[in-house]
Amino acid sequence: MIIRGISKKQSLRYKEQRPNGSKYCGVFGSLRAIRSTIRLLRPIKRWTIHLMVCAAIIGATWPIIVAAAASRPLRITYLSNSVTMAPLWMAKETGAIAKEGLDVEILSMTASVAVPALLANELDAVQMSAAPVLTAALRGHDLVFICGLLNTMIWNFYGRPGIANAEALRGKIVGTDRPATPGGYATLVSLKKIGLGAKDVQLFPVGSSIYVIAALHAGQVMAGIASPPASFQLEKMGFHQLTSLLDVPYQNVGIVIRRSRFDELRGRLLPLLRSLRSGIDRYNSDKNFSLKVIAKYNKENDPDALDRSYEFYRRAGFRRELTISEPGVQGMLDFLSETIPEAKKAKPAQFFDDRLVKQLDAGK
Repeated sequence: MIIRGISKKQSLRYKEQRPNGSKYCGVFGSLRAIRSTIRLLRPIKRWTIHLMVCAAIIGATWPIIVAAAASRPLRITYLSNSVTMAPLWMAKETGAIAKEGLDVEILSMTASVAVPALLANELDAVQMSAAPVLTAALRGHDLVFICGLLNTMIWNFYGRPGIANAEALRGKIVGTDRPATPGGYATLVSLKKIGLGAKDVQLFPVGSSIYVIAALHAGQVMAGIASPPASFQLEKMGFHQLTSLLDVPYQNVGIVIRRSRFDELRGRLLPLLRSLRSGIDRYNSDKNFSLKVIAKYNKENDPDALDRSYEFYRRAGFRRELTISEPGVQGMLDFLSETIPEAKKAKPAQFFDDRLVKQLDAGK
């Protein structure tokens, strides 16, 4: 019936050039197929035919799209070379992922790239901390933690030589990150711990902790946050640790997915969590092996810095229980409420789904 309205020449052209769904391996291929078919049928100018063809092609190719996503490796990324990312590194390097029979592609990228890629289904999971997850979720995106791996802050707050206490810092310039960022939050928490507020100092947003540290070295700011191994270097140079945030509840790294893909990915996420737990156990029990893994991923070649980094994160405590820090999430929501009104009414439970952790604990 459709072919009847097409000239013989157009019919031959359609047969020769019609898209073959089998050669397309994903969403973008299927969309190209749809556009190609509509372009070929455009001379007919019958919108009903367009709709019928689109419906037919979508119906035919949707199983291919779903099958392609399921057949490719599970794509998971980590966001930095900080040892906070060690659970995923250890799961891979110990062979725990391979033992689970998982086909996994592990990537490294920044949060600004990873979050859009996750939302576009180009990534399946991201090992990341709460700030970007909560920010995206509060703005309507369906990101959710399925487990927690580190539930504390990892920064110390340093003053330059000559800034040994809170009174010496009063009225001085403090380096910080942009609002609604982990670094911005950590800076405010640090000030509160030493009895100061934002109005007691001059907050200067220079960027992430890398830039804060550079500003400290250059003397552009008098205080700022730092984490290992950069914090060790500051201490060697005579900077004063004004406070540590290691005891502050915080949802640091965990595994994040799109909530809408939970059922689709469930069969592969459960063994992934089991391998992460195994990697954490090996981190805590095998220092020598862990040091080799850390050096491989963060490219640190200073034995002292490697050793201190390992001990710092062992003390911080990667969570083999894989639980989320509700107080840590609530603290971040309180912080974000200053810039995102939706955070004021949000509850921590909105941002995590612990069904897989419970299933893992039940041995199912």
